[in-house]
Amino acid sequence: MSEPVIQIQGLHKSYRDGRRTVSVLRGVDLTVYPGESVAILGASGEGKSTLLHLMGGLDKPTQGVVRVGGRSLASLGAAALGRLRNRQLGFVYQFHHLLPEFTAEENVAMPAVIGGMAAPEARAAARALLAAVGLDQRFTHKPGALSGGERQRAAVARALITKPLCLLADEPTGNLDHATAVRVFEQICLLQLKRNTALVLVTHDQMLARKMDRILYLTSGMLEASDRC
Repeated sequence: MSEPVIQIQGLHKSYRDGRRTVSVLRGVDLTVYPGESVAILGASGEGKSTLLHLMGGLDKPTQGVVRVGGRSLASLGAAALGRLRNRQLGFVYQFHHLLPEFTAEENVAMPAVIGGMAAPEARAAARALLAAVGLDQRFTHKPGALSGGERQRAAVARALITKPLCLLADEPTGNLDHATAVRVFEQICLLQLKRNTALVLVTHDQMLARKMDRILYLTSGMLEASDRC
């Protein structure tokens, strides 16, 4: 079997709320392999986004270990952690977070340029990915000139330009109407499979979750497995 892309062991996360401690995660274990797709479901406030942030090195656990590509995130300094996030992880959120002053091509190319790719090569890669998500006529459009679905597709292309080991997606279609959400999700899955990129998806949508390889439920701070529907 391939080496895990992401491995989580004994993950706890707590916050202080005045004088009391609020436990959000209580010993989460999870292993994700290359090309695998995993859906994480759960009620609002159960800590799904918190878990995804910990997996992406955007927050630090109270206890436990997160490894990406075999490297413990806790062992990395700020600069090394930034490089790992840039090169090995892709992020897609409910809101696109495209920079309004840049074109679709420039937004998508930016992570590759930051990671050290030559600008002409990054622009060519960005155009190829935008074409792959149906935006070949939108290279020079700024986010304000794109529809909601188009902006989200551009965000997907941006997340995948560095060919990450894993794509972390937090309600990536939650701000879209149903038909547009389905189209965006299908393009995420198509590119994810084509590139053998692992996908961890936080969602409330049972229909989308059923298209994944595994479904996990986050309940009372613990992950519970479910057979594929």
